[in-house]
Amino acid sequence: MTVTTEPAALVLEDGSIHRGTAYGARGAALGEAVFATGMTGYQETLTDPSYAGQIVVQTAPHIGNTGVNAEDAESRRIWPAGYAVRAASRRPSNWRSEEPLDAQLERDGIVGIAGIDTRAVTRRLRDAGSMRAGVFSGQALTTDEQMVAAVRESLPMAGRSLSEVVSTQEPYTMPAVGGSLGTLAVLDLGVKASTLRFLAEQGFDLVVLPQGSTLEQVLAHEPVAAFYSNGPGDPAASDAQVELLRGLLRAGLPFFGICFGNQLLGRAMGLGTYKLPFGHRGINQPVLDVATGRVEITSQNHGFAVEAPIGETIDSPAGLGRVEVSHYSLNDRVVEGLRALDVPAFSVQYHPESAAGPNDARHLFARFRDLVVATKEAQA
Repeated sequence: MTVTTEPAALVLEDGSIHRGTAYGARGAALGEAVFATGMTGYQETLTDPSYAGQIVVQTAPHIGNTGVNAEDAESRRIWPAGYAVRAASRRPSNWRSEEPLDAQLERDGIVGIAGIDTRAVTRRLRDAGSMRAGVFSGQALTTDEQMVAAVRESLPMAGRSLSEVVSTQEPYTMPAVGGSLGTLAVLDLGVKASTLRFLAEQGFDLVVLPQGSTLEQVLAHEPVAAFYSNGPGDPAASDAQVELLRGLLRAGLPFFGICFGNQLLGRAMGLGTYKLPFGHRGINQPVLDVATGRVEITSQNHGFAVEAPIGETIDSPAGLGRVEVSHYSLNDRVVEGLRALDVPAFSVQYHPESAAGPNDARHLFARFRDLVVATKEAQA
């Protein structure tokens, strides 16, 4: 990269201003400031559609040192509204690198800032909670008062529906690896490439559908099961996807949801969701599997969670039978998974595809396959 001394500023909703140098595209970026704690995997983080509408603050101090490459991309572009790092690498040093990170940031129009104390920003967000923010550089770098005003006039994350921004516009397919169990309907709310690959490896012929698909459109593909992906936004602003899921569950289709899909399963079962103070983001989040007592270290990226009692079986207010919490966070006891007892459905709040991250939870894809096989046998 070309080392720049061009000034830039990260401005938080509370009025604090962190000054550094321009990184990536120049201009103004507005979004919700969140911190990601992964020491590796910045490319997978940036290409995760769940980060749409957010300004990602990396706690790892050195970013860009391995460059970027097409193979590690989790989607077609970089999604965060803005990007903040402590030390941007002067040049990539890795045999797999195809170009510097800042080149892709600039090409995708991502306004970034380097040279700030990202851990000080993280402490502020940890104590005060995620807040609206802006990154300003070039001609957008105006007076402090104007920048703070722009941030405070921007939209909050609560109440925002963003799945239409990241979802595919047209259906597409991916064949099963090996023998086929049948068609899996994947609702793309911001799906990652690794997720699709692991589902195909379990023997599903995938049909990936736009987030606005209707029940009739989904069932027209004669799926043997349904899957809801991760994605950005407030689950309370996704009523259409909730109603679609209720229809799929009433049709008897086995269901697996991750991240945003977990929140939407909760709402489909009649449970509430709420916004976390600063969310869970990173690749080192400990989760307890209630059934086995096993602790899994997981990759996570979410700012909302499901409201459900831990250690209790409750009746679904939506009339879909019983449901229980299957996993919860060992950091703060936030619900990390749901299991329905009277319909074939389960979900987890974290990312079992682990791109980037540990592999502790990858077995969940095989668990979904087993659920589909068992349901087919029971219906035969």
